[in-house]
Amino acid sequence: MPTIEMPTKAMLTKEMSSRDTLLGGYFATTAYLIWGITPVYFKWLEHISPWEILGHRTVWALLLLLGILAFRRQLGALRLAPSKIFVLILTALLLTVNWLVFIYAVVNDQILETSLGYFICPLVSVLLGVAVLKESLRPLQWLAVGIMSGAILVSLVIFGTVPWLALTLALSFSLYSLFRKKMALPPVAGTALEIMIMAPAGLILLLVLHQSNELVFSRVDLTTDLLLMMSSVVTVLPLLCFAAAVTRLPLSIHGMFQYLAPSLSLLIGLFIYDEPFGLDRQIIFFSIWVALLIITLEAWRYHSQLNFLKKRNLPGA
Repeated sequence: MPTIEMPTKAMLTKEMSSRDTLLGGYFATTAYLIWGITPVYFKWLEHISPWEILGHRTVWALLLLLGILAFRRQLGALRLAPSKIFVLILTALLLTVNWLVFIYAVVNDQILETSLGYFICPLVSVLLGVAVLKESLRPLQWLAVGIMSGAILVSLVIFGTVPWLALTLALSFSLYSLFRKKMALPPVAGTALEIMIMAPAGLILLLVLHQSNELVFSRVDLTTDLLLMMSSVVTVLPLLCFAAAVTRLPLSIHGMFQYLAPSLSLLIGLFIYDEPFGLDRQIIFFSIWVALLIITLEAWRYHSQLNFLKKRNLPGA
């Protein structure tokens, strides 16, 4: 009679880990897919001022986040230590700049600039590590940064253009990520706290637009009103998916998903909205892709070596 092998604790743990990784992959794909096609949503609102879109986004997103926290009975997570208030105000300001520039770029036919900005983000983060955290770069990391800087310099000298929108998006988001990480706040509650700081300004902005008869909400059609209210879902849903993904995926795997959103935005800008892709942009995009390939392979090689040393308890691990 054949014996039945009972699953061991190690086997069950491995199976659960594999399921978590697969589920994390689904969450990450959903988050970055939504972020990648977000330009299409804002294009539907291009007849509205970016300032009004920003105001609605803060107000409706805050209401949805507070509703989610109340449903989960996690409103207590909104308590914040006084020592973190200044940094929270700073991250809220950076998030405001990032949202406004992104909306402005999309409604003004600059989707490719937003794509470039988020492709540049990993390289800007490397530079911030040197400038703020006093980290030292390895040779290939310097090479990648040099390629990016050279591409921007060539664009300035030869074509007389600098991708200011892309650089602003990359810098604001990288700084936001840096300071947000230092606060170690829960994703949903942390974003709710940031938007609570942004919301009063958003409300004032909407009131000013209303007083000057420039407010579009409730004055055009029901579709426009619903789209503005849907900004809450566009903001919060990918955030929840992202939060669920980072707790389930190894950092090395999760890092590969971050290029999905700007890649989708690039395709949308090129093939749906037929944005110009001149030689200046081709040079910058190609250079950034080369730099990203170098920095990704270098990071993979470096961490593989560290893991090899750790497994053998060798010096340098």
